[in-house]
Amino acid sequence: MGKLVLYGVEASPPVRACKLTLDALGLQYEYKLVNLLAGEQMNKEYLLKNPQHTVPMLEDDGKCIWDSHAIMAYLVRKYGKNDELYPKDYHKRAMVDQRLHFESGVLFQGCVRNIAFPLFKHNQTEVPRTKIDAIYEAYDFLESFLGLKQTYLCGNNLTIADYSMVSSVSSLLGLAPIEQQRYPKLSAWLDRMEKLPDYQSNNGNGAQMLIDMLSAKITKIV
Repeated sequence: MGKLVLYGVEASPPVRACKLTLDALGLQYEYKLVNLLAGEQMNKEYLLKNPQHTVPMLEDDGKCIWDSHAIMAYLVRKYGKNDELYPKDYHKRAMVDQRLHFESGVLFQGCVRNIAFPLFKHNQTEVPRTKIDAIYEAYDFLESFLGLKQTYLCGNNLTIADYSMVSSVSSLLGLAPIEQQRYPKLSAWLDRMEKLPDYQSNNGNGAQMLIDMLSAKITKIV
């Protein structure tokens, strides 16, 4: 196996999704912090590897991949002892892919980044109430995805969709807490995810870091 290097920052949900996947696969890797606020992702060396200058980025024996969803799928395909985290069965994989696209477009882009980017990039410290409403609309969908007597987002087995989704959901709890009465299945799923081995070091601490960063910047919900 070649040397694995993950580039990222703890507060980033997509980076944490990759860390959860690497841990689940039992893979050893080097973790290199990239200071986004200081612009380290824009240096020449990083841009040569990743012209989109994003995190996470995975370097596997000199070959670079970015986007958390691509990274997680790649890791399971190449290093997984089985296909449980990213099934080969066409229907099961399509379900995982749908959840990954939902996390990418609706939950991360539509909720996390839609709030964080104006705060940190443009110092817009007032958050429109509609952006909070959008989080709860996403929660409504997740509650329905979990179905009846279903342990995880795609059935009764953990998949990379769960790792991807929990990285964003856990980052939004400071702005939109999940009430057990309103979201019993989503609440139970989150509790289940939080009990995973090394969850706190791979995701929980970084999620709290982002929650604290958002809280420190936001002055008002309008």
